[in-house]
Amino acid sequence: MLESYVKKILCSPVYDVAVETPIHAAPFLSERLGNTVLLKREDLQPVFSFKIRGAYNKLSQLTDEQRAKGVVAASAGNHAQGLAYGARHLGVKATIVMPRTTPEIKVKAVRAWGAKVILHGDAFDEALAYSRKLIEEKGYTYIHPFDDPDTIAGQGTVAMEILRQHQGPLDAIFVPVGGGGLVAGIAAYVKYLRPDIKVIGVEPTEAACLQAAMAADDRVVLDQVGLFADGVAVAQIGEHTFEVCRHYVDEVITVSTDEMCAAIKDIYDDTRSICEPAGCLGVAGIKKYVEREGCEGKVFIAIDSGANVNFDRLRHIAERAEIGEKREAVLAVTIPERPGSFKAFCEALGKRSITEFNYRFYDRAEAHIFVGVKTHPEMDPRDALVASLRDLGFPVLDMTDNELAKLHIRHLVGGHADNVNDEVIYRFEFPERPGALFNFLRNLGGRWNISMFHYRNHGAAYGRVVVGLQVPVDERHLIAEALDSIGYPYWDESDNPAYQLFLG
Repeated sequence: MLESYVKKILCSPVYDVAVETPIHAAPFLSERLGNTVLLKREDLQPVFSFKIRGAYNKLSQLTDEQRAKGVVAASAGNHAQGLAYGARHLGVKATIVMPRTTPEIKVKAVRAWGAKVILHGDAFDEALAYSRKLIEEKGYTYIHPFDDPDTIAGQGTVAMEILRQHQGPLDAIFVPVGGGGLVAGIAAYVKYLRPDIKVIGVEPTEAACLQAAMAADDRVVLDQVGLFADGVAVAQIGEHTFEVCRHYVDEVITVSTDEMCAAIKDIYDDTRSICEPAGCLGVAGIKKYVEREGCEGKVFIAIDSGANVNFDRLRHIAERAEIGEKREAVLAVTIPERPGSFKAFCEALGKRSITEFNYRFYDRAEAHIFVGVKTHPEMDPRDALVASLRDLGFPVLDMTDNELAKLHIRHLVGGHADNVNDEVIYRFEFPERPGALFNFLRNLGGRWNISMFHYRNHGAAYGRVVVGLQVPVDERHLIAEALDSIGYPYWDESDNPAYQLFLG
């Protein structure tokens, strides 16, 4: 089996359209992990993904009659772009069925290469079923994104380049896994020529079809598939790909969404490039492997498989990267409901940076606050932070791994407060620097009770805070003087309809 794939790989004409991508060092990540980490930059292909290799290799094997009738494929995006690009080069009509969840950037790119796009279903398998219907109706030839020996061989040219470009010590190659075309192609070539090199697949925890198949020794179908890494959102590993993987892939590692977001940031820090969630799986897998094995001095290559990410998704990635890197703790803390409590709590945090601070008055005895705090996995781990706050008498619940808290509750803290009297609302801006929030609270003083507080560090130059103060009517004339003394711009939002409708 391996010899057959190696021959196909060596004879593949992929360089009619694809380029030999470089291997780049990741010096910052390497230093942090104590191992050499290298990146195979498949995001630098003309369609920003390795998929151009497999798609074109399969197209090149078609007969004249098949080319004349046209081709169809189901794809989460990158295979579609590779197929559209290759089909245009060969003058073949291409129809692509894409899940409705496919990022718009990929849909536009496929159309730009001249292919017809049909959006159908929410995951790959639904798009696949519809594309098969078109085969029966139109007589198209199906170009599978992963489960075809010619497609696998095209992806395997990545391994051919790796062994030619990097001839020194190499301990393992970490490969993103969706349907398994890339990992199967790499495993077939590497295990034939360099069986000493480990080939390790990496999947999202919520779309781990290869891990499930390896455990069952059969191609199981996942009940649900997470869509964050849309490029690998596949419910069942391919038949041809599994036949290779079950024998020649050394192991499969799974990673969380937060770990993927952290890996995207790692790649950015070393290359100043943004990869898509599926593209960062190799790096996320290396980090998890090193943590598990405690290894040092090894040489690892991660396949940076693609860069087709929706710009809108970057906000979520940036927000979750700190948690994935274990550099942010998300906590629910109870403090006494009295003037000065906020300041005392901030003093307890010391010089740590606060990333988020949400509070709304609910009970006259206690205040429940939702706070994000910067931590460090070695020098200031979140467990130590939680323990120190508890030692100071603050009841703390660690919400860092609570999906409901991270995705929803942090945005919903607030609402109408029936027991709040004499409330006024002000919005402030202050220069964003370490300790800025504490300085703001110190300058605000403790004369009036804080009934609402919302702060979030967006990485901007200025911090923005909304504060509710309980100020008796006969003291309202003192507000302006007190707030002016703080020295920051502020706006009275007490009559703002958004406040009146949802918070007042």
